[in-house]
Amino acid sequence: MNAIILDNKFANGKEQALPESFEGINSHNLWLAVKSFQAAERSNTASTKTRSDVSGGGKKPFAQKGGGRARAGSTRSPVWVGGGVAFGSKNNRNYDLKVNKKQKKLALKYALAEHAKNGSLFVVDSVAIASGKTKDAASVVKTLNQRDVLIVSTLIDEQTDNAYRNIRSCYLIQGEELDAYHAAAYRSILIEKAVFDKLVEA
Repeated sequence: MNAIILDNKFANGKEQALPESFEGINSHNLWLAVKSFQAAERSNTASTKTRSDVSGGGKKPFAQKGGGRARAGSTRSPVWVGGGVAFGSKNNRNYDLKVNKKQKKLALKYALAEHAKNGSLFVVDSVAIASGKTKDAASVVKTLNQRDVLIVSTLIDEQTDNAYRNIRSCYLIQGEELDAYHAAAYRSILIEKAVFDKLVEA
């Protein structure tokens, strides 16, 4: 498991092995972290009306006996057209899934280790684009020769943000935003050395 160290021209350079702490991690940690992230993103706006929420139906529609029909007490029963929904979804459900801090760290390490195994973990001194031009940012992405790339910067300035934000095949985030979900969602990662060193030391 080696990270590819790039020079200032984003050309392939030497490789750096990941520490032993990145090895032997159970993939279930990543599954938990991704599931928790996606659950937190749910809007939770679905809400149906039960028979108590639907208006009308206060009067018994017909006599209990003598009509030859099944007895009915309200026209807002779930079996009637226009009635309430039985066991429908409500927006008071909590979808949050708790994941321990240790598991989140293990999940991120596992995702980075998988990128290292696949040769898609790139480390560079800086990803900043001083010109702020999308053309210059696109040349950086093209040099990596990857389907898509997650770019992790120590600090994002306005010029760098302007350069990368219009490129569909990349996503720029700051180091503290890096988590297991984003690491697993992209085919490759380009990370600044300062952020990478903190992850390795941790």
